[in-house]
Amino acid sequence: MSKSSTSFSCTACGASSKKWQGRCDACGAWNTIVEEAPLSAGPKSLGAKGRTIVLTDLATEEDPPPRASSGIDELDRVLGGGLVPASAILVGGDPGIGKSTLLLQAAASFARTGLKVLYISGEEAAAQVRMRAQRLGLQDAPVGLGAETNLRDILTTLDAERPALAIIDSIQTMWLDTVEAAPGSVSQVRAAAHELVTFAKKRGVAVVLVGHVTKEGQIAGPRVVEHMVDTVLYFEGERGHQFRILRAVKNRFGPADEIGVFEMTGNGLAQVTNPSALFLSDRDRPAPGSAVFAGIEGTRPVLTEIQALVAPSTLGTPRRTVVGLDSGRLSTILAVLEARCGIPFAGLDVFLNVAGGLRVNEPAADLAVAAALLSAREDVAIPPDMVLFGEISLSGALRPVGQTENRLKEASKLGFQQATLPTGSKTAGGTDMRLRDMPDLTAFVGEMFGAG
Repeated sequence: MSKSSTSFSCTACGASSKKWQGRCDACGAWNTIVEEAPLSAGPKSLGAKGRTIVLTDLATEEDPPPRASSGIDELDRVLGGGLVPASAILVGGDPGIGKSTLLLQAAASFARTGLKVLYISGEEAAAQVRMRAQRLGLQDAPVGLGAETNLRDILTTLDAERPALAIIDSIQTMWLDTVEAAPGSVSQVRAAAHELVTFAKKRGVAVVLVGHVTKEGQIAGPRVVEHMVDTVLYFEGERGHQFRILRAVKNRFGPADEIGVFEMTGNGLAQVTNPSALFLSDRDRPAPGSAVFAGIEGTRPVLTEIQALVAPSTLGTPRRTVVGLDSGRLSTILAVLEARCGIPFAGLDVFLNVAGGLRVNEPAADLAVAAALLSAREDVAIPPDMVLFGEISLSGALRPVGQTENRLKEASKLGFQQATLPTGSKTAGGTDMRLRDMPDLTAFVGEMFGAG
């Protein structure tokens, strides 16, 4: 006799267990354990066969998927060139960052190009969405608006209307009557996302799902939702800055890590076509603790200013405050400066910031971070016409990074005259900039700050 494969899972966190219990061991929630139906074991007899799959070889050529342009260049860039029919897109971001504003503007822009667009809001009443549209000047856009959380009614409406694009705001508010869990729970989010993605593929409707994020910055709910959709976008930004970054962390139809830059204004989000010039707009005169990093975001070179402040500490453990960079990377660079270059930061508070609210994840920013730290510590300004990039190894050596030519081309376009980069970087030699090749961090410190 076969053994029962019944299992139980938590509707709050998704953790599975072999027996029912009142409290989940993983997240500590009470009365959230429910029974899950066992998976089918497949055909019960050898005679029950499925259909044969049609196989092709890798050399088979197919036309690229058609794309619909929104008219918003920054949005089209992040999507990989435009909206692909029957695609599923998940957009996440902090509360109040501007997700609904962005998608309402996108819905209006797509609708004005001739696409049939429906906007379904589960968080706001239709009157609230109309008020936002009037504030943004979008009240004349031919967008179908609805306010509903019952997924069965939403799917019935989408099947009857057959739009080219449907925006669901948000997936955490959707309720599926076949799942015995509260809206926003792991079970409801997973089931609702599965139904919507399946509908998109079967009916050829592009679906955009809005997702809430946790305090760690991850989209709330099970990670399987991110695996189900074709594209995952994060809308990032600091509340104190007007800049917003739309970043693609997953894209089956285009490059990942591509970004689109927007500026929050009184009339909504305005796209920024030259983010480098915007992030460097406040550099009027050279100041200690400032270095310009030539980075790459997706396929786009972006120049950003890295700012550092080093001051004597009155605490037993000096502070290390980082905004826009990985704090672990800062600790590594400080350790390399002390161990390989003999420059201690003990007893000093260190503050590091990326201007404009941009978040930098590239290891290529190591050299610019080290330069900003040394400039702040020695109170010596770095030449204002210099850009820096390069990865620092634990031995203190500087390692070349990719797309050197694109970084230098963007810097030259913005008026920078010189660049400091690791020895061995691949350059075509077609730039008029003065290039300073540095083999290691010790040589850089000796030439730039007269120490080593």
